[in-house]
Amino acid sequence: MSNTQGAYDGGPQGGPWTKARGGTRWTAVELIAMVLGFMVFWPIGLAILGFKYWQYKTGGSDLQTVATGAFRNARSAMGGFQASGPGQWARQNWTHGFASSTGNAAFDAWKSGEIARLEAERHRLEDAHREFSEWLETVRKAKDREEFDRFMNERRGGRA
Repeated sequence: MSNTQGAYDGGPQGGPWTKARGGTRWTAVELIAMVLGFMVFWPIGLAILGFKYWQYKTGGSDLQTVATGAFRNARSAMGGFQASGPGQWARQNWTHGFASSTGNAAFDAWKSGEIARLEAERHRLEDAHREFSEWLETVRKAKDREEFDRFMNERRGGRA
């Protein structure tokens, strides 16, 4: 009995490269990514081969599904931080995710108090960080001035 696909998938019982084992057939995206990975930087191609081996052993999703899911997760995680600029993450009101009510008035009151306490603590820590940075800058300037004065004294002493 001649079955051309039987040579590929290991016959009627299935083999290591069948869909039954976990969808390990190479997709066009995976082939292109592997070839480009080897062309650009060989560890990328090797990582894709390792991924395919992992997929074969565990029956995991294909590379395109994994990449699409990772991209969606990253976009949703970064969705609340659209305002760009230095320090925007620290300045945003991170309590937004905790604003929904649970329906229990006592718990909601406790939660609001804790959030307010944590927000005050965050402001206190930001102030302490700012004060320490200012103090450290003053110390650096004093050290720089001392080193410069020492250099100038040595330089003047060498000419005389």
